[in-house]
Amino acid sequence: MIDLAKLVHIGVACSSDVKPRPEAIVKAVTFARKLAEFKDEVALLTGGGGGLMTIISKEYSRLGGIVVGFLPLEAEEVPPQHPRWNPYNTIALKMGMTYQARSIPLVRSSDSFVVLGGGIGTMIEALLAYAAAKPLVVLTGTGYPTDNLEKIAEDGYFDHKRIVKVFFTEDPVEAAEKAYRLARAYRGNI
Repeated sequence: MIDLAKLVHIGVACSSDVKPRPEAIVKAVTFARKLAEFKDEVALLTGGGGGLMTIISKEYSRLGGIVVGFLPLEAEEVPPQHPRWNPYNTIALKMGMTYQARSIPLVRSSDSFVVLGGGIGTMIEALLAYAAAKPLVVLTGTGYPTDNLEKIAEDGYFDHKRIVKVFFTEDPVEAAEKAYRLARAYRGNI
């Protein structure tokens, strides 16, 4: 039986596009499969649903992992035929907040945070994680604008404050392993 109190929380930021980019889909599925090797120790946190969030939630839950979706107000009551409906959330938290606002509790609840490819919302979540000193992994080569985050990082930091070093990789397996190790270290190897 899984000890829920000992689960580390790995949050992900990714595109909610109805038709995600193919290269991002492959990387998200590979990431979920690798992360599922730690499913007895990891709860996956997402923005709730749509696009890559649904894809990664499906794969992780299919392999026995716990998925916690932080549903924004706009997606709290979507019907099954809606593109943002995600039946793979083990736990769906109705945040009562807009898309942007719900990103704050998603990031703050994470022991490490992973960017799996996306646009402005995903980039905002990456910067929130950095500002909150959350261990941060950015998966590149997804075809999304977040691939460019590495260009603004100087020596792995987003600004002169050097709050937390950002880890960049094109390898989704390495991203999952790094996120797991960082989350365990963040929580003090519970």
